[in-house]
Parts: sequence; C-alpha cells; structure tokens
Amino acid sequence: MSSALDHLSHRFPALLVDSVAEHEPGKRLVALKNVTVNEEFFQGHFPHKPLMPAVLMIEALTQAATLLLNPAAATVRLRGVNNAKFRKHVIPGDQLRLVVSLGPRRGPLVRAAAHAEVEGQTVMEAELLLAVAPRAQIDPEARVHPGAVVGEGTSVGAFAVVGQHVRIGRNCRIGASSIIDGHTSIGDGTEVFPYASVGLAPQDLKYKGEETRLEVGARNVFREFVTIHRGTAGGGGVTRIGDGNLFMNYVHVAHDCHVGNQTIFGPHATLGGHVTIADFVNVSAGSAVHQFCRVGAHAFIGGYSVITKDALPYGRTVGSRPARVFGLNLIGLKRRGFADDTLKKLRAAYRYLTQSKLNTTRALERIESDAALKCPEVDNLVRFIRTAERGVILRRSGKKTDDSEE
Repeated sequence: MSSALDHLSHRFPALLVDSVAEHEPGKRLVALKNVTVNEEFFQGHFPHKPLMPAVLMIEALTQAATLLLNPAAATVRLRGVNNAKFRKHVIPGDQLRLVVSLGPRRGPLVRAAAHAEVEGQTVMEAELLLAVAPRAQIDPEARVHPGAVVGEGTSVGAFAVVGQHVRIGRNCRIGASSIIDGHTSIGDGTEVFPYASVGLAPQDLKYKGEETRLEVGARNVFREFVTIHRGTAGGGGVTRIGDGNLFMNYVHVAHDCHVGNQTIFGPHATLGGHVTIADFVNVSAGSAVHQFCRVGAHAFIGGYSVITKDALPYGRTVGSRPARVFGLNLIGLKRRGFADDTLKKLRAAYRYLTQSKLNTTRALERIESDAALKCPEVDNLVRFIRTAERGVILRRSGKKTDDSEE
C-alpha cells in the first residue's frame, strides 16, 4: 500500500491517509487518518480552538477514493463535490475513519459516496465526482528525458528515445526503438511505429542549431522508418502536420513543410523543404514533391510521380517526364460526398484549363465569367492557380478516357 500512496496525485503537500483498514477492490475502501496537534493546518485554524478545515476532510476522502481506484495504474483527479454536509468538528486526538464506496461510472468520470466517522459518528459526508485517466506506461528500457511531457494513457516502447523538449499528448503509442526529439509537440491518439524518427534537425546547410519546432496534431500514424524534420529559421521555424494523417513506411517530410488533415502518403513518398500539402490529399508510393511546391485539396498524386510545380486541387496528377493532369480525382471526390452538380462544374472548369485552346489567363477569365460554374470548389481552384508562385501543372494527359471515366 505504501507504493500506492506514493502515486496519489492529490497528496502534495499533505498526505491525509495513514493506513487502509478495509479494501474491496473496485467497490469499497476504509482508510484511517490520525489527527494530531502537530498537523500544520491547525496553526491559526483557529487560535485557541484548533479545528480540521472542512476542505481537508474532503481532500482526505478524495485520497481514499484515489486509493480505491488504483493510483498506480491511473491518475485520479477531483472534478466536483455534491451534497457536502459537515455535522461535527474534528479536533486533535480524533481518528478519522474514511469510508468510500464507488458508484456509477460514465466514461472517465466516476461518482463515489464518501463519509468520515469519528468513534462511529458521522462527522461529514459528500458525493465525489472523480476523473480517471490511465497513466503513461513507459518501458524500463526506454529513455525518456525528465523534462519531457508524456500524456496520460500513452505507452513508450523499449529502447525508444524521447528528448527533453518533447510534449506527447494522451493515449499515444510510441514504438520500440523510435526517436522523438527537438521542440516537438504531438497530439492525442498519435501512433509512432518502431524506428520512426520524428522532430530531428533539418537537412539544411543553412541550419546552425537555432531553436525550431515540429507541431503534430492528433490521431496521426507514422509507420516504420518515417522521418519528419523540424523547421528552419529561414522557413518560418515550424514544420506543421495536422490531424488524422497516415504516413506509410519510409515517408520523408523535410523542414518547414505544412501538411493538412486526413492525408495519405504511400511508402517512400518524399516532400522537399517548404512544401504545402492541403487537406485530403493522397500522395502515392515513391512520389516526390519538389521544394516550395503546393498540392491542392483533394488531389491525387499517382505512384512514382515527380511534382515540380503546384498540383491542382481535386485532380489526378501522374508522371515524371513531366507530370500530367488526368482529369478529376473522381473516385476520391465521390467517396468524400461531393455532389454531382459540383463535380460537373469542376469538370467543366478543368476542360477550360486543359482541353481548350485558351492560355491559362484566358481560361481563368472564362471560368470566372461563366455563371453556371459558380461554386466554392471552382472558386478555390481559380484562387489556387492565381496564387501559384512556381506555376501549376496543366499539361493534359494524352489519353482519351478521362471524360468517359468521369
């Protein structure tokens, strides 16, 4: 029981449980607290009439409830007190008998009926609302710096290394022999598989050790041998990754990249520095995106493609000598619930851009002047092209199957 007492999150600065008299695991616990005149809280409370403060009686019951909920395996915190009643003063020389019984549980919240007795007489009673969260499980062979923050419910595998400035959220899984370093923050529910390398210094000759960051959102998956580098001062200092992304094995994300949400990177996909990947993008296996390029929302990049200009949103871009546009990413757009009317407007806009004899400027003017094409998606397509700094990939595929497929 002494080891359990050591895990009490509420014990600082005072341990208010001396021993456990009765214990029915998961149901009921009776603990004892001997109240002595040497207790610090009696100093000044009150002069000439020492009384145990009511708030500390609640604290003592909370510590007893924490013991019942197994503090070695979970962190327990008090979230509320209901129907508290104080019936008698507690003074030096009394022995408090702390009785706690667990009530209904809803998710992480547990209600507990609690009361304190002195010589068989109830001196106070209350209903406690407690929040229970699993503790981080760190393998003894892992190396986690004391300055690192590892969230509740997170597991760290054997031989994993977590650096001093790392902040890992709740319910993450850090695989064996992986490494997370630098000023790196990782959101809740993220999985880092064995041998992944996250947050290390960028491969940039201009980098001189300045403090830069990697910010990773929630529910991401980094498979084996993925490498994610933090930013550089010249690129804004931050590599940023959103939520719900999948990075398959051997994916590389270089410094100062910005990746959106719900993206998928196939094995060996590579992003050069300063690349921007919008939401719902799929970059297939072996493909590479040149530094400073953008890939628009809902785009599909085919396998082993080389992207040296911005890749259009909503489209399929495939190839390397050079990459070409193969129409809309129709399957992906339908899977994500795009309406047929929106797909027709996007298809018409793509025809202006890739099949008409108009140059890009005239094609954009024609799209903007065509009232039948007005919708947020077409507006986004036009805006994407107008803001391109490296140009956009508009070379049409030579195949004649695009329209029939759509």
